[in-house]
Amino acid sequence: MTHDPQLLQVTLAEAAPVDLDIAFRSMFGGIMAYAEGKPFASLSDVGLALKLTGEGREALLALPGAKPLRYAPDQPPSKSYVLVPEAMQSTPDTLRSWVARCISGLPSKRMRKE
Repeated sequence: MTHDPQLLQVTLAEAAPVDLDIAFRSMFGGIMAYAEGKPFASLSDVGLALKLTGEGREALLALPGAKPLRYAPDQPPSKSYVLVPEAMQSTPDTLRSWVARCISGLPSKRMRKE
């Protein structure tokens, strides 16, 4: 199934936690979502993918319909981005909890040395 990145942007924005300030930038025919300047989601014709590592990644991959992101069948699977199941895109509360989990796993801001 082909997805519309702009519609996925609306879906993600509506499901994001209210206190989360996210930004979207066009990238390679799709859209990348950022929280505090760090990428956390890829929106493309392949679908909505969240950036997760470790146990979070494994937990999402265990859900029916979730799979590692591949922009094309001949490309290797992503080691950090996981396509969320289609059903999750229509349940904002469930998607919101996964977005929150994704954001909590982002590296903290580095302090600049002056």
